[in-house]
Amino acid sequence: MKKHIPNTITCCNLISGCIATYFAFVGIYYLALLFIVIGAVFDFFDGMVARLLHVSSPIGKELDSLADDITFGFAPSAIIFSYLSSFHIHAPFVPFLAFVMAAFSALRLAKFNLDERQALGFIGLPTPANALFWGSLIVGLYQYEVSFEGLEWIILIGTFLSCYLLIAEIPMFALKFKHWGWKDNEIKYVFLLSCIPLLLFLDIIGLAAIIAWYVILSVATTKK
Repeated sequence: MKKHIPNTITCCNLISGCIATYFAFVGIYYLALLFIVIGAVFDFFDGMVARLLHVSSPIGKELDSLADDITFGFAPSAIIFSYLSSFHIHAPFVPFLAFVMAAFSALRLAKFNLDERQALGFIGLPTPANALFWGSLIVGLYQYEVSFEGLEWIILIGTFLSCYLLIAEIPMFALKFKHWGWKDNEIKYVFLLSCIPLLLFLDIIGLAAIIAWYVILSVATTKK
């Protein structure tokens, strides 16, 4: 019985992503973001539970990647698609370009499964971080009714930039601690402390700012 528990949690992640996608298509962005966050919680616990119960399996690994691409690839793509569709763009195919992100997310997840360098860190932007960035950004733009000439093209360019970051050979730190001391954890502590004012002063867009800051800090501190 216990061998099915991790996969059940993973399926809850997948279902959360499906629900997030529905709310994205109907334009209720804050609920789409909420279910992406719920999916991220399930994603955090499925691997942990599998290790605790000693029931890790190849099928669980494959199922996890499938669920992650729905929740952290397809759902944020649907949010961007829905938001771009609200603009009066002369080329009707443009919003559909958002779904390129779902394909690059799948590629990122496949690379992660095969790359043995990512035990203590990441190579490229993790898909959950990318999904949280776009979900919170679109919620913020919609909530505060931000609008100006060319915004839709900036979002589209940002989408392609995200696609690049997902598969880029850029080392990015993970919030994993071998110990709680300052030495060797300087970047992690600086990042965590700087997240507080971003959330306090920028509200929901602060989450997008945190992800952007994470990327900048990772690139700036990469050892050549």
